[in-house]
Amino acid sequence: MSDRYSFSLTTFSPSGKLLQIEHALSAVAQGVTSVGIKAANGIVIATEKKAVSPLVDKTTVTKISMICSTIGMVYSGMGPDSRVLVNKARKSAQAYRRVFMEDPPVSILVKEIAGVMQEFTQSGGVRPFGVSLLIAGYDDKGPALYQVDPSGSYFSWKATAIGKNMVNAKTFLEKRYNGEMELEDAVHTTILTLKEGFEGQMTEDTIEIGVIGGTAPQVSATGEPQPFAFKKLSPAEIKDYLSNVA
Repeated sequence: MSDRYSFSLTTFSPSGKLLQIEHALSAVAQGVTSVGIKAANGIVIATEKKAVSPLVDKTTVTKISMICSTIGMVYSGMGPDSRVLVNKARKSAQAYRRVFMEDPPVSILVKEIAGVMQEFTQSGGVRPFGVSLLIAGYDDKGPALYQVDPSGSYFSWKATAIGKNMVNAKTFLEKRYNGEMELEDAVHTTILTLKEGFEGQMTEDTIEIGVIGGTAPQVSATGEPQPFAFKKLSPAEIKDYLSNVA
């Protein structure tokens, strides 16, 4: 009987669980660690970037994706599943911009992606997505960091981690997190958190970091303030941060 429930996506087990979602969370737990921190003036997301072979061209391996100018995303779990969600998120962001002439609020985009993931937990012939996401953005309400899980549930976090070392990473963040920390301090804390369970040598080629925010709003050519833009740090910038981390 247990096997029948294990392979059914839309049927609850007698204990009230959807076992395929638990299996999806196991896939997430096997993925590399990703970390997100909400600073007073921005957001940092970072992840390990490990190639399956030294022969792989590392410049083609990416885990942090820009969704629109003000929102970025990182995943832990199955890469192919994340690509579907990244494409969906980008289409949703463009659809919102086409109507309202601006990037969507972070919460709106998160609800769209969470809705897609939840739909795959109760539709026949499909399986849940084997990824958890950290979505970082900046809108009228300031910086925001969300985690979205395979079940479609989502929460706003001050700091969190997903992936195989998430328990130790969250424990480390609980000790080091300070709500008043600035973006620069958040980047250093993120690197230190990844170092806690990092296997091998951490270099600018083995991690990715994305940031949004800063000390002053950007200004357009007409002098009007613009929202902060999401960007991925270059290997040279990451190397500088690593050299300053104890």
